[in-house]
Amino acid sequence: MARRGDTIELAVLGLLHEGPMHGYELRKRLNLMLGWGRVLSYGSLYPALKKMLRANLITEASATTTATSRRPRIVYEVTPAGNEQFQRLMSEVGPTAWEDDNFDIRFAFFSSTDMEIRLRVLEGRRSRLQERLARVQAELARTQAEVDRYAGELQRHGVESVEREVRWLSDLIRAERGDEPAPVDRTTTQTPQADQH
Repeated sequence: MARRGDTIELAVLGLLHEGPMHGYELRKRLNLMLGWGRVLSYGSLYPALKKMLRANLITEASATTTATSRRPRIVYEVTPAGNEQFQRLMSEVGPTAWEDDNFDIRFAFFSSTDMEIRLRVLEGRRSRLQERLARVQAELARTQAEVDRYAGELQRHGVESVEREVRWLSDLIRAERGDEPAPVDRTTTQTPQADQH
């Protein structure tokens, strides 16, 4: 299982790969990337930044001041060693690449990844979720009579969520292989009834 610090490191390197940022901007972008369920505090970010500075993966660039504060903001930049580390991390294929905490971050930077690596990560993630789905469905069948209506609904919701992600991954894999066009932007289409709950 990937440690949270490793996930933060990958995310910071990926964001700084796009350009220099100060801590506030990094935290804001990381929270958007991690999603509402995994908000990153400054108490997690700044120790990770200090560790990355010591490892020479990032550097502090010229500090800037703002109109509302005279205190300078430190701007972070990725170093050549940090770029190499980012490329190495993005080329890794294995169980940590498709774990819940790490997959989302890797996926956000897929444009920096070779197609074969993307396919292996997507297939690994799908396989992991299919195993999880089989376990949950078997457990659901065994416990259906033992749980109340709400616990049963929660289990059903979990199964549907995993099934939806498996379908999404299968679409992405087919698109990567060129078997069909890339998935359409579903943000502009109407949400299906089943997904509105």
